Amino acid sequence: MKLLNFCFALKGERTIKPQIRLGKILGIEIGLHYSWLIIAVLISLSLVQYFGNANPDWSRNTVWLMSVTASLLFFITLVLHELSHAMVARSNDLPVSSITLFALGGLAQIEKEPPDAKTEFWLGIVGPIASLSIGMVCLGSAWAFGWLPFSEPENPLLAMLVWLGYINVALAVFNMIPGFPMDGGRVLRSIIWRLTGNAGRATKVASLISQFVAFVFIVFGLMLFFRGAGFSGLWIAFIGWFLLSAAKTSYAQESLKERLAGVQVSDLMNRECPVVEGRINLETLVEDKLLKTGQRCFVVVENGSPVGLITAHEVKNIERRLWKLTVVSDAMIPLENIQVVEPCIPVIEALGIIGRENVNQLPVVSNGLLEGIISRDRIINYLLTREELNL
Repeated sequence: MKLLNFCFALKGERTIKPQIRLGKILGIEIGLHYSWLIIAVLISLSLVQYFGNANPDWSRNTVWLMSVTASLLFFITLVLHELSHAMVARSNDLPVSSITLFALGGLAQIEKEPPDAKTEFWLGIVGPIASLSIGMVCLGSAWAFGWLPFSEPENPLLAMLVWLGYINVALAVFNMIPGFPMDGGRVLRSIIWRLTGNAGRATKVASLISQFVAFVFIVFGLMLFFRGAGFSGLWIAFIGWFLLSAAKTSYAQESLKERLAGVQVSDLMNRECPVVEGRINLETLVEDKLLKTGQRCFVVVENGSPVGLITAHEVKNIERRLWKLTVVSDAMIPLENIQVVEPCIPVIEALGIIGRENVNQLPVVSNGLLEGIISRDRIINYLLTREELNL
């Protein structure tokens, strides 16, 4: 069952998808995960308390305005942090699909692994450099407007600049902790990669170190909590739990890559694709195909040519009372809207696409012709068979 978890965990620490889309910057989709909303509220409330206690002469409206504004500016700096990763990735021909803000910060969705240790190093280090630069610019601006270092700011604008400066410097330092998926984990992996010349070994060693760091976070956070630190201690423990989960996922991914090394899509794909005519209705599809054959994915054909795919997922999106009135071709996913793969690519790449696209199967196409279907189930069965035979 561990291998089953490996398959679902592939690239898991880098597949947080935006659930609230804000738009695009330089062609990269910017979005929010729902967990960000909780953190945004918590940060705003903590800033209300911080600014209010530090400046009791400010009006309540001023405190709230500065708190909300500072929170929004902070999350903008997080986007800039992730954009720095995205720009380095793009300069090295690594595609970036999106940037998502979530509970623990931001995440640039880089679609490919770096080809060498040098690229990995710069991908990791550029984020902390960006945050440190933003922090120093904020502190420098506050100083230029009359703030004296380590003193209490005299007005709301200076207070906001100083807080943004300190928080971004702290973010740069925090991100250099050697734990996945933080930038310090990538830097650590790049160094081990350079020393050993083996990316897989570097990932495993860095993941083990990350797990140790995560345990330290958990223990330290729980100690603080039981000593009266309250939410702060629990938050540190939660970060440790998140790091532990991500580090274990990274280790599992590398083990999975080793098991699938040398295996191509053509080795595991189903060449005898079950087909269904696009003109039949969904009720017939369910009763004669889905229930009786046990198959969950069918190639839809019209005049002998494949035009799309239909699965149980598409069927359940249609109201039951409309099944008799809806034909398969109206409910299917058109072939041109489906991510396809070629028979010659490694299975590990196909599995990565399956994870990113959140699907269970992909059409295999060669020279414009449908060759078969590669599914998550067939890959898992292959892995389970290897494990059973101790291969």
